[in-house]
Amino acid sequence: MIEDIKKDAETRMGKSVQSLKSELAKIRTGRAHPSLIEHIKVDYYGSETPITQVANVAVEDARTLMVTPWEKTMVQAVEKAIMISDLGLNPMSAGDVIRIPMPALTEERRKEFVRIVRQEAENGRVAARNIRRDAIADIKELVKEKEIGEDDGRKAEDDVQKITDKYIAEMDDVLAAKEKELMEI
Repeated sequence: MIEDIKKDAETRMGKSVQSLKSELAKIRTGRAHPSLIEHIKVDYYGSETPITQVANVAVEDARTLMVTPWEKTMVQAVEKAIMISDLGLNPMSAGDVIRIPMPALTEERRKEFVRIVRQEAENGRVAARNIRRDAIADIKELVKEKEIGEDDGRKAEDDVQKITDKYIAEMDDVLAAKEKELMEI
């Protein structure tokens, strides 16, 4: 029973780290990366469809994304969706290919991104602490129901704390790497 609780906590904390990584991948650093525009929705014959389902998104060079819609008629719709997104990107279409140059980040914008990244990391830490709280509550319930002894309960709580510390440290490492990436010119 204790092992199930610890395994569940570890799995959920691992998912929190993955969630943090995917959120941070959306924050642009001046380098082109397909994940920057994957969340953009395109009007595809009346329905909102993710850009990755109507076009191929590739990196042309370090500062340029290349979007190739699968249907020539979709070029304008894809270009419009990128323009109206909150990313501040300025796509340029050349026939059936759309090129998106990544503008250089100003110092002020970099600092704003660092602040956003730190907030995302804090949200990840809070999620890990909430998972820890739930796991410890489950362990205390087992002790209360006399299904496990108090010593086993304390040891299990220590183990859950170690798991939490491990995942929070991993989130801190992800944060540090993203901050470094944002601040390099």
